[in-house]
Amino acid sequence: MNSEKLPRREREKLRQREELLAAALDLFSEKGFHNVSMHEIAQKAEFAVGTLYRFFKDKEDLYKALIRSRAERFHATLNEVLARADGEDPLAVLKKYVEAKTALLTGGAAMLRLYFAETRGASFNIRAGLDREILELYKDLVAKLAAVFESGVRKKIFRPLNPYYMALALESLTNGFLQCWIEDPQRHPYQANVPLILDIFCRGVLRK
Repeated sequence: MNSEKLPRREREKLRQREELLAAALDLFSEKGFHNVSMHEIAQKAEFAVGTLYRFFKDKEDLYKALIRSRAERFHATLNEVLARADGEDPLAVLKKYVEAKTALLTGGAAMLRLYFAETRGASFNIRAGLDREILELYKDLVAKLAAVFESGVRKKIFRPLNPYYMALALESLTNGFLQCWIEDPQRHPYQANVPLILDIFCRGVLRK
């Protein structure tokens, strides 16, 4: 449901919840999960700690909500590109997919760090079920990307390699460039490197 259609009181609750999540993201990214208290999160968001507990029963619950909400946004953005892949040139779809990852940068380095930790299986051993939820989203995304490669193989655009592994290879390459952006966005601007990413992936690095 569009939030604009919600009653004013509900819209205000959504706004408060989002501000609390944003404050938690900044603190978790800066200090780590275990070094942040609920009081600090409430203070940073400029809310009473009681307000924070009205939305989240504890810090683990807040963390799960944060990761889940951001991961769902990321995958929705990328899935939208892949959902329009039917009938399109597979190479054009890959270009759009790599470019669409620039939208992830709007979440900032803090969110990307936490997102990569989750999709790569890092665990604080406190999030029962969360790893599985996030990884299922990721696996679904890779499967849809693999379908694009499978289409390209059938059309003899790509070499007859395993489409799933080709999808993993592209994901690893793009995520590597995103990690460089996290560390030094001025030196490694992801958007400017999109042509290089595609060139490395499609043509390799060996001199022909």
